[in-house]
Amino acid sequence: MKRITFWFDVVSPFAYLAFQRLPQELVGHSYEVEYRPVLFAGLLQHWGQKGPAEIEPKRAWTFRHVHWMAQQEGIVLRTPAVHPFNPLALLRLALACGPNRRVVEALFAHVWEEGGDPCEASRLAALTAELAPARDPGGAEVKAELRSATDEAIARGVFGVPSYELEGRLFWGLDALPMLRAALAGDAWFDGPAWQREGAPRPGVVRG
Repeated sequence: MKRITFWFDVVSPFAYLAFQRLPQELVGHSYEVEYRPVLFAGLLQHWGQKGPAEIEPKRAWTFRHVHWMAQQEGIVLRTPAVHPFNPLALLRLALACGPNRRVVEALFAHVWEEGGDPCEASRLAALTAELAPARDPGGAEVKAELRSATDEAIARGVFGVPSYELEGRLFWGLDALPMLRAALAGDAWFDGPAWQREGAPRPGVVRG
């Protein structure tokens, strides 16, 4: 059985859709998933990027696009009342519970199916009570663990969410799920020269 690491932040609608589609996309294959919450804003800061919601035309397109995909797939998607929002409390809650599929599903539903403000205090309290974390989500241990997970993701080359790691290879984005499935199935392309060749640096124009 092969292990897939699923790097996610609940702030991302693409991560939500990827979470929903992953079982169907990989049906028939033997695998297990390790769910790893990371702070998307930390990835953006490290790599010098802006998030989609920080660029107005891209924000508008992103939400139109994800809603179209959701209705095509029959997936419930309600844009949260506030977005972008600070996901730290939810990511720490995931770690405090142990981020298995049930926990991650509840967190994504809280954000992307219920349509309210994800950070509203009474809603967070109700979700915390429902999940009954074994550790204190606001404790120093959990906070340090999230920072460490984000640093580890960066060290492994993760630059966005959702990302997936399989046998040392990283795949990024919702549209990478078919490629992940091919790698899991042992597609011969991954044993050829293209993976290394096309990932190698090459000369190019650098913006000033």
